[in-house]
Amino acid sequence: MKTAYITGGSKGIGLGVAKTLLSEGMRVAITGRDSVALKQAEEELLKLGTGEVLCIQSDVRDMTAEQNAIQQVVAKWGQLDVVIANAGVGKFASIEDLTVEDWKQVIDINLTGVFHTVKASIPALKDSKGYLITIASLAGTNFFPTASAYNASKFGLVGFTQAVMLDLRKYGIKVSTIMPGSVATYFNGHIPNDADAWKIQPEDIGQMVADLLKMNPRTLPSKIEVRPSMPPSK
Repeated sequence: MKTAYITGGSKGIGLGVAKTLLSEGMRVAITGRDSVALKQAEEELLKLGTGEVLCIQSDVRDMTAEQNAIQQVVAKWGQLDVVIANAGVGKFASIEDLTVEDWKQVIDINLTGVFHTVKASIPALKDSKGYLITIASLAGTNFFPTASAYNASKFGLVGFTQAVMLDLRKYGIKVSTIMPGSVATYFNGHIPNDADAWKIQPEDIGQMVADLLKMNPRTLPSKIEVRPSMPPSK
């Protein structure tokens, strides 16, 4: 039975991926900063009744915390096969109004945080010849006003992941980045609702992750752009 580790797994894309991987028969560990949200996510996942779940409070900005989280997963289940670096935030403002604090938070979580998760998980992934997947964004290839910090983090994440792919494939580790467009999540304070039906749903990203894991080992979709099939008419 394979084991997955998902950062930012208490809601949104991370929780959607966790549900899908549990339904695929995997053991799943999720992390987040908010212990209350983690507990709620744990209850939701356990109700599925399809597998083992481990919830770990961890902040990806803290390298030691990520190392400890990975160690907990390996200690509990003896292996780590899949890492989903999903934790992310968005702060949007004109460069004139963007604060130093907002810039630092976005870069520290969206880019440096992924670096921490990847560095902490490499030894276990080498042992399992596992799979690393980062959740980037179409903002990693398309720039737009008020997004200087977010664009910088996601452009950086796409480049980081592609370089890591070249570094790690010699160990049998597969590396991909998924770049979603509009997703029905709680991102940037949004509350998902019926008007989001046209958007990509978290479980759609979960299905994409499951499909990647089933790909023939000789084939690697290393960078995947995904967008809603049809945006709403104005």
